[in-house]
Amino acid sequence: MSKKSAGILPYRRRNGRLEVLLVHPGGPFWKNKDLGAWSIAKGEYEEDEEPLQAALREFFEETGHHPSAPFLPLTSRTQPSGKQVDAWATESDWDPSGLISNAFSMEWPKGSGRIREFPEVDRAEWFDIPEGKRRVRPAQQGFLEELSEKLSSKE
Repeated sequence: MSKKSAGILPYRRRNGRLEVLLVHPGGPFWKNKDLGAWSIAKGEYEEDEEPLQAALREFFEETGHHPSAPFLPLTSRTQPSGKQVDAWATESDWDPSGLISNAFSMEWPKGSGRIREFPEVDRAEWFDIPEGKRRVRPAQQGFLEELSEKLSSKE
């Protein structure tokens, strides 16, 4: 069975432009990567967990922030790895300078025998849709496009 992941995509309107909040993965592998490296805040969940509840849990673990309803469901997308990602958008104006991410441990440098801790997310930023599409992992661009389409049809 393929893995499943769920996440939250906060959005806001700033100076007449739609912006989305994306997170940058922490750890040494992502340190110098930018374009195509960002993501919606998301994580894996088990079969017995409700996807929206998992998305909310993961968002809090990665940012330290509890987003609030209403949540707009976005179309589930399958990543190149085969992982299915469920996502919900919510309007927010959260200040990412308050980011508090959980941490993970790994041997670093590899083969050194030293275990180090790294934040799961090292930063979060607001981007307009064109810039967000440049920054986000290519398989997640569809979430930004769909959100933009849904919100423009409501205006």
